[in-house]
Amino acid sequence: MDSGKRILEVRSLRKHFPIQRGFFQKTVGQVKAVDDIHLHIDEGETFGLVGESGCGKSTLGRAILRAIEPSSGSVRFKNRSGGIVEVTELDPKELRALRKDMQLVFQDPYSSLNPRMTVLNIVGEPLLCNQIAKGDQLRERVKQLMEMVGLDSRHLERYPHAFSGGQRQRIGIARALATEPRFLVCDEAVSALDVSVQAQILNLLKELQERFKLSYLFISHDLGVIRHISDRVGVMYVGKLVETAHTEALFTRPMHPYTEVLMAAKPIPDPRKKKRKAVLPGEIANPAKPPEGCYFHPRCPYAAPVCSEKAPPWTEVEEGHYAACHFAGQLDLQGAGAS
Repeated sequence: MDSGKRILEVRSLRKHFPIQRGFFQKTVGQVKAVDDIHLHIDEGETFGLVGESGCGKSTLGRAILRAIEPSSGSVRFKNRSGGIVEVTELDPKELRALRKDMQLVFQDPYSSLNPRMTVLNIVGEPLLCNQIAKGDQLRERVKQLMEMVGLDSRHLERYPHAFSGGQRQRIGIARALATEPRFLVCDEAVSALDVSVQAQILNLLKELQERFKLSYLFISHDLGVIRHISDRVGVMYVGKLVETAHTEALFTRPMHPYTEVLMAAKPIPDPRKKKRKAVLPGEIANPAKPPEGCYFHPRCPYAAPVCSEKAPPWTEVEEGHYAACHFAGQLDLQGAGAS
């Protein structure tokens, strides 16, 4: 791991859920929700993660944070003192200390906030739990956090139901920032919001990133959102990363057929432009029983016999542009055009 630049490095990360049946709950199989993931995130960078619902994006984010225990693999993180820690090997006490540096912004800003707690208690809870502040000092810190995310500090005694969706998400962001973290996993952080409010939250996240040198893993199924906020993008399909690249390189010249299909499915906000068809045969592969070779080959319009026989290697096709496809760089795939 490049300790001078990278804040996070993930190697061979897997999360398999057992399939249990019968009276004695015998394990008869595994759901490969996250299957051999390799990625890294640099300090101050936003890595966007995109893919269809159920592809394993949220599971990957939670496995990196150890909100759920990974089955195997390595997650190396640079803490605030500059040391490199192996997250998967930390005991509960060490993991609790690391939580200050790694936080999560949830998808639903209503269900992720306790309806019986005031804003003061919600945002102040991480400060109390980590023994950072209490009493008047805690109240003052919560006021600062509220103002930081664009909310009025006079609303500290209100409950979540009194706020709009966008305001509730701002409260969630304030809570995540309470411990002054260095890395945030934003799990579909704007998908439950109106489009105009989405833009406000995205701009807030970018502003906070510049101000506090934050690094983001930004998970979304919306390509427009991913393109707007990300420095680099990873595309997931059935638990695997199939392509990663710098944002504009991926959107203008994709190297994996699945990425091309995702972009063709994105609506074009111009009625004068003819939209390409994005129709795939078959269904998404079953993560409990994926096909041999490339997981995408039963639906891929470019599939050849080798695709069903051998898993494609993870190849650097161009500088910083990786794809898991036997024909990466040889296919003339269409992107989404210049932004």
